[in-house]
Amino acid sequence: MKLTDQTRESTGFVYRGLSPSRLEGFTDAVFAFAITLLVVSLEVPKTYAELKSMMAGFIGFAFCFAMLVLLWFMHQKFFRRYGLHDTITMVLNSALLFILLFYVYPLKFVFTLTAAIFFGPGVLGDLSDVEGPIMPADAGSEMMTIYGLGFAAVFFLFFMLYRHAWALRDVLHLTPVERWLTREELWATGTMATIGLLSVLIAWLPFPAASAWAGFFYFLIGPAMFVIKYVSRSRLVKKFPERELPAA
Repeated sequence: MKLTDQTRESTGFVYRGLSPSRLEGFTDAVFAFAITLLVVSLEVPKTYAELKSMMAGFIGFAFCFAMLVLLWFMHQKFFRRYGLHDTITMVLNSALLFILLFYVYPLKFVFTLTAAIFFGPGVLGDLSDVEGPIMPADAGSEMMTIYGLGFAAVFFLFFMLYRHAWALRDVLHLTPVERWLTREELWATGTMATIGLLSVLIAWLPFPAASAWAGFFYFLIGPAMFVIKYVSRSRLVKKFPERELPAA
């Protein structure tokens, strides 16, 4: 078969899962349902006040939507690259979807509160029916623990998926370049999971605003991913100057 741009990444990684499977179809449905759970209200607003209240949650929803799209893209890339549908893959994928559906509510809560800090309390919408504070002053560490454990669990399961693909590297006939890129993903997903766990530890340190610092810790994700990708790709070019593309 002659390879085209649709059957291979620009990196040279051959797609082994070009035809979407029932597993991927089910996963797409779960991602769609998770996005539905993020919607402020499933009912059409009947008054302008209800419309304003619903639109107030747009900023938090936008951040959550972007996060879910990122996770969906990572999932799609894995299954396109390796095309695995064995029992271990199905178990890991099912666990990922289970965590995702649980994680969506802490995700929305944290991003909505974060948006309120930067853009004002108006993004929280109508709180007239809420009794007491939105979150107790001493609950920050617990909130960041729930969020951090969910974050770490999601990326740990991605790490395990790539670890499984690495274990099957000979069965999948991965080329040297593909093996290198698989290790790169192991480093990336493992680092993401580690950041989530470290943020949980920071949230419980005995100093003021520990939960806030736990949140700021996630800003390390960008630099960490840049370093991993930059170092990996630089070494890849040196080791494979001609980018040994997989043969057709």
